[in-house]
Amino acid sequence: MNIVNLFLEASEAYPNQKAIIEKNKEITFATLSKEVQETALYFQNKGIQKGDRVLVFIPMSIDLYRTVLALFYIGATAVFLDEWVNKKRLDICCEIAQCKGFIAGTKVRLLALFSKELRKIPVKLNPNKREYGTLAPLDLIGDTPALITFTTGSTGTPKAALRSHVFLNEQFKALLHEIQPKPTDIDMPILPIVLFVNLGVGCTSIIADYKQTKPNNLDPKKIINQLIKNNVSRITASPFFIKRLAEFSVENRIKLPKLEKLFTGGAPVFPSEAKLYCNAFPDTDSIIAYGSTEAEPISSISAKTLSQNETLDSGLPVGQLYPNAEVRIIKSTEEVITLSENESLENYSFSNGSIGEIIVSGHHVLAAYFNNQKAFNRNKIIEYNKIWHRTGDSGFIKNGELYLTGRCAQLISKNGKLISPFIIENQLQQIMGVTMGTMLEINSKIAIILESKMGEKELLLLLKSFEFDEIKLIEKIPRDPRHNSKIDYGKLKLILTT
Repeated sequence: MNIVNLFLEASEAYPNQKAIIEKNKEITFATLSKEVQETALYFQNKGIQKGDRVLVFIPMSIDLYRTVLALFYIGATAVFLDEWVNKKRLDICCEIAQCKGFIAGTKVRLLALFSKELRKIPVKLNPNKREYGTLAPLDLIGDTPALITFTTGSTGTPKAALRSHVFLNEQFKALLHEIQPKPTDIDMPILPIVLFVNLGVGCTSIIADYKQTKPNNLDPKKIINQLIKNNVSRITASPFFIKRLAEFSVENRIKLPKLEKLFTGGAPVFPSEAKLYCNAFPDTDSIIAYGSTEAEPISSISAKTLSQNETLDSGLPVGQLYPNAEVRIIKSTEEVITLSENESLENYSFSNGSIGEIIVSGHHVLAAYFNNQKAFNRNKIIEYNKIWHRTGDSGFIKNGELYLTGRCAQLISKNGKLISPFIIENQLQQIMGVTMGTMLEINSKIAIILESKMGEKELLLLLKSFEFDEIKLIEKIPRDPRHNSKIDYGKLKLILTT
């Protein structure tokens, strides 16, 4: 099978439907299908063949999807690096991927002059070139690699998630179940994988007018105008993006009557934020999904349901489990878990309600990393013929629902019990004047770290109910570069200990 066939079938069914709208540019499914073929011909004539890896450095745009679909078309593998990756990280990723081709805009092509690894890539491709003609998509076996995406970590060997054509098809089916897109939808997908889903079902995608490399420069007024102008009926975006839109809508009393559905994920959403969604978009069905790069989705919950859970004494509810995901809670450990041939996970599994590491298995769960056996050993468990993914998140299952208690590595053990900084973060967010806060164990001391304009004395009065050894004020708690929503604990610890 070739995953590109989903797009080609949608193009035949809805040829005149707008596929992608990017600022003042737009393209129909029929035109995009024609340009994908012509781009595939250009790649083929430049020597790119089935199995070749091509580094793609193009921002979210019509050109990006034309390029990636063309690579799928001929059985080549698209390799993605985040736009914010630094030169050192770029070189490491290139060394791992060993790409035959490189395609990028002018600015990144200039960067190649200063990167030894980029200069090594033999075939340089122009993102604006196509060759006229027709070409049939290559028929592929299901496990043919389609996509390689690198993680955003700043230390150690980067994990390269390897997605085959059959895996992308399973992920497509999982997201169909979660999002339930229709050809009549007009979606603004900030998450790139969702735009691929839209191309497979025949609905229109609006590319948001903002740079994902500079999330703090997001102009909510500009985005709201895009939503209204294009009659957007669905948004799929990070919690940071949704929160900014919701705050602007509430402050300016803006209504979006055409907005039917809203999907967010990639970072925790606490009840206060869910309540904000409900206030800003009262007639919209707002859904919060829990998952990871390697397993999306795992569970989901409506914003309305979450907003009613104001006190999180034990964990953050993330909803009902995705029907095709098998989820277990196991003992949290930093050690690699290797089972013998006839051994099961029963000895590691926790009973209902106990806190441990969340692991997941299913057809939509990533089974492999590219050229990184160490990452596989650390993040996967093989039980008989089944592969489980270790999320690194802690939580528990109660009455068939999943609850999060934060990253396993951040849990603090004190007086024989586990303290979840994740739950503390929600409580700190409720304090007026605190933008963000967390709790960490630093040099055997429990510290509360806050991003706030208030002084230490004033804050100490507000933190009487918390158990901690010291308080640390910081101008800006570092967030993850992908979603700008989750705390980057590694960078935070580095700031506090240097």
